[in-house]
Amino acid sequence: MTAEENLNRLGIMLPQAPAAVGAYVPWIRTGLLVMTSGQLPWEGAVMKYAGRVGRDLSVEDGYAAARLAAINVIAQLKAASGDLEKIVTLVRLEGNVFCGEGFTEHPQVLNGASDLFAEVFEERGKHTRTALGIRDMPLNAAVQLSVFAEVRD
Repeated sequence: MTAEENLNRLGIMLPQAPAAVGAYVPWIRTGLLVMTSGQLPWEGAVMKYAGRVGRDLSVEDGYAAARLAAINVIAQLKAASGDLEKIVTLVRLEGNVFCGEGFTEHPQVLNGASDLFAEVFEERGKHTRTALGIRDMPLNAAVQLSVFAEVRD
């Protein structure tokens, strides 16, 4: 199935790719590589998941936040490539989890994004990943994701 067919099957309608909230661009392409800026769990203009995972939010909420941020990543990749079928492979997912001291379940939180990428892109969605916990997060967002993807013309 195509990525768009998988999105439809999952009942996901891609939003408009979120605009930058600072002095940067949401994505950049160099050669065959697209890199996204950090994507947050926006639902429209609302930060749907705000707060520290493990204190204000459960690991399950963090998983949902990562999944929502991944939907925004996919919207950025579509804006960058024009067609999700031009995505050759997701190369790397860099994920930051807003959490408190002692929190160790970053991988489980970021599986929300990794699982969605596999569901949407199938084999092309397999990627390397970094999962980090951070003390402060822009706009109090629970997670932030950046993706590197290979695209074809």
